[in-house]
Amino acid sequence: MTHYMYCVLILARQGGRILFMLNGEERSDIVRSLADNLISRADFILEANRADLSLAKRTKLAGPLSSRLALTPAKLKSLSDGIKQISETCKSIVYRPLRHTRLASGLDLTQITVPIGVLMVIFESRPDCLPQVAALSIASANGILLKGGKEAKFSNEALMDVVKDSLSAYKAEEAVNLVSTREEVSDLLQLEEYIDLVIPRGSSELVSSIQKQSNIPVLGHAEGICHVYLDAEADMAKAIKIIRDSKCDYPAACNSMETLLIHQDLADNQSFFKDIIDMLRSENVKINAGPSLSRRLTFGPPPAKSFKLEYSGLECTVEVVNSLKDAILHINRYGSGHTDAIVTENKQVANEFLRSVCSACVFHNASTRFADGFRFGLGAEVGISTARIHARGPVGIEGLLTTKWVLKGQGQAVTDFGPGKEAFTHETLSLSTEVFDTTNTPINCN
Repeated sequence: MTHYMYCVLILARQGGRILFMLNGEERSDIVRSLADNLISRADFILEANRADLSLAKRTKLAGPLSSRLALTPAKLKSLSDGIKQISETCKSIVYRPLRHTRLASGLDLTQITVPIGVLMVIFESRPDCLPQVAALSIASANGILLKGGKEAKFSNEALMDVVKDSLSAYKAEEAVNLVSTREEVSDLLQLEEYIDLVIPRGSSELVSSIQKQSNIPVLGHAEGICHVYLDAEADMAKAIKIIRDSKCDYPAACNSMETLLIHQDLADNQSFFKDIIDMLRSENVKINAGPSLSRRLTFGPPPAKSFKLEYSGLECTVEVVNSLKDAILHINRYGSGHTDAIVTENKQVANEFLRSVCSACVFHNASTRFADGFRFGLGAEVGISTARIHARGPVGIEGLLTTKWVLKGQGQAVTDFGPGKEAFTHETLSLSTEVFDTTNTPINCN
């Protein structure tokens, strides 16, 4: 590890502390400035992106990576809108009381939100991740290191310039920094005393590699194996629309459908089944057949190599199941815990699916593509987590916070309590603005 990188780590934590010492309105002002600068400096950003796209074309970058690389005026406008949402929601998110308990007379306990500390976010090929993640880290008062893919080098540098410009008004430029080489990342993943959380965004290979290398807690998902299940009582029009959107809207996305499960009653309905297959073929989706579907067809699609396969393109597996129970068992066995959807007009069946599928996001009569921080109203996301602890699903500002307990007493000791002495009351108090005095600037020890 170079001396320079140690300096970057120390400055990232100091930059986070500067953000923490600002009030919510000031952090909101930085985030709002970033949103505005994405539009006012769009020509500068898009010029850098064109340089990346030109290099990608010459080096024949893989299709899914290439499609994620491109920025457009419309995408910058969408990014700006999402970041403006963050600026509005972040004003009171840090140092927010979550619970307030009077343990005994004159002894009050408050649980409050605080930043995690220093984050490292690693992402592939998607330069739009950079301003989204930067905005969330600023809003949550965390320092952050960002490592983008080399294929987005020029775009990332331009976007980082925009981020730094937005931070400069409050002298917090060092709160957000770029990491340039893969070797630096490998070294950084061992430094748990400097970095508190690693969030990888990208291919399953990237996420798995980071999880294996890191001594630091990792938040993320290794795969996005998402299912759509067509129940026996599915509406045809809804089914076609949801399947098309889930698979074809953005096939490279981690919330794209990879496996379509069809109830056997619908598979027996030649018209229904044909319409679905015809729609997929009209969208140039390559179909792979699961074992049950293969047994039903004399001449059919090639067999699927695996049910645990993320295609990340216009390709999917289609399988037939005998019942709702079989669909749930299939998803829980082969899915990645990301996002799964059911299409049915039977509310009881839908509710059983929603209760029993063990994924971060479960939907009824809606596309899997809705699993997204912006669409969830979070403004943006640092990624989607399939972990069972801390944050799960699209991770927005609240997923970048932890808590601490603040106890205010009047000289009490634990020996004051016991039989014949003082007694605990554990009275729940309201979370009014008077619960915790934040008129004085807090000092961050993260």
